[in-house]
Amino acid sequence: MIALIRRDLRIAWRAGGGALIGVLFFLTVVVLMPFALGPDIALLKRLGPAILWLGALLASLLTLDRLFTADHDDGSLDLIVMGRHSLELACLAKAIAHWLATGLPLIIATPVLGLLLNLDAAATGAVALTLLIGTPALTLTGMIGAALAVTLRRGGLLLAVLVLPLSIPVLIFGVAASTAMVTDGINPGAPVSILGALTLIGLVVGPVAAAASLRQGLD
Repeated sequence: MIALIRRDLRIAWRAGGGALIGVLFFLTVVVLMPFALGPDIALLKRLGPAILWLGALLASLLTLDRLFTADHDDGSLDLIVMGRHSLELACLAKAIAHWLATGLPLIIATPVLGLLLNLDAAATGAVALTLLIGTPALTLTGMIGAALAVTLRRGGLLLAVLVLPLSIPVLIFGVAASTAMVTDGINPGAPVSILGALTLIGLVVGPVAAAASLRQGLD
């Protein structure tokens, strides 16, 4: 499992663009929002957590098709499926590697992008903390769609259709948790707990569902 994580991280580093494309797309979404909403600094500050979460969701979705496609193209996915090790653990390892390569850079970039939305340090830190809790859920649920679409033509379009509905609860509670953290009088305990629960559910269900999808699709 650790060897597979290291392998995928090396491939992501050598291929380039994995983390960079996600962060650049994240930056593009955040920069475009002021043009769409207008130069109202108070409005941008109020919508800042939602904008950052939406950018992280779209950037994560952009890179999900790389999760299994490269392995399917070079044949190594067949070896992983037919290997003696648990396919569920292999899927979990690939999800961890994908999050380290694409999700973690988004969290690191959040404090810088928060400045563009006039967010103070407390608000930016709250958004980064909720992204740290919630973005693994985006990867784990997105992995199910990536496994379903890997053997299909034009699977990238299908992947977006499959994954976006599954990501809506994570987006809702991620924005609610970050907003509650920076708003006096609102207890952030409930949305943060639900966000953590969604990640734990994804941790249990995601690898099992992705492994079943790969077995079915590659038969």
